[in-house]
Amino acid sequence: MPAIKAENLSKKFGPLTAVNNLSLEVKKGEIFGLVGPDGAGKTTTIRMFSGILHPTAGEAWVLDHPISREAEPLKDKIGYMAQRFALYGDLTVMENINFYADLYDVPQKERLPRIDRLLAFSNLAPFQKRLAQNLSGGMKQKLGLACALIHTPQILFLDEPTNGVDPVSRRDFWRILYDLLKEGVTIFISTAYLDEAERCHRIGLMHQGNLLSVGTPDEIKALMKGELWEVRCQRRMKARDLLQNLPGIRSVGIFGDRIHAVLEDGEKTRPQLESLLKESGLEIFSLKRITPSVEDVFISTVTEKVRSDESD
Repeated sequence: MPAIKAENLSKKFGPLTAVNNLSLEVKKGEIFGLVGPDGAGKTTTIRMFSGILHPTAGEAWVLDHPISREAEPLKDKIGYMAQRFALYGDLTVMENINFYADLYDVPQKERLPRIDRLLAFSNLAPFQKRLAQNLSGGMKQKLGLACALIHTPQILFLDEPTNGVDPVSRRDFWRILYDLLKEGVTIFISTAYLDEAERCHRIGLMHQGNLLSVGTPDEIKALMKGELWEVRCQRRMKARDLLQNLPGIRSVGIFGDRIHAVLEDGEKTRPQLESLLKESGLEIFSLKRITPSVEDVFISTVTEKVRSDESD
């Protein structure tokens, strides 16, 4: 059995469908990333898998437990870290960890070695007497992770754990996650940072409650329809608006100081693209075909879905 299996899982809040007929499987011992923007349904999905929310329709099994009927016994086998810092700011690092150890009934004889290991694991040992409210954003996330791991869960659910965290702390956090994999922990993580998807074994692209695609990062990149071209030119906002209406271009997006355009046929469309920009008085600094990232594929996939929905 997979670590997680969902079949036509749905959740509605009144007229709003937050998750729509989601079906997927997560293997034991892998990092699975649920990727999408705010409002995509990522948090709702994680809360259903964690037994916090009851599904409106469908079913999911986490470690063979059906979440609609056996959410309570599941809680001792999973760790859950919420999107927002959910620990107690007026307690120290050590007091927070001990509090969660009490919640999970961690035996006293096992508690000290586990805490010592988690403090070393997360590099929090020098800060164990510091109030949680006085920790940096990255350290707060590490403390949250330590609390979620105190009872040695088999599956770890992380809801956008690096949101708002500086790049160095994000890198350190992922190093800790890879160390957990060596111990056989299955990790289910949601993120709005599409570059983080590259770090996962497999990912699911989610948009407006729908799971669009699932696969390895390389498999997801292979879904790109057309050719991805990078354009560096003057006044990129105006250039993007011009290119959106050019026949032969499937989608256009701004990535930093560059434009990424998906062309149906580069050999045919490139001359038209160059002519359009030059005739509009926009100097082209560089124009080349590039390998798509997961972010490129996500934007292209969403654009295709929107077009398909509008044509129905």
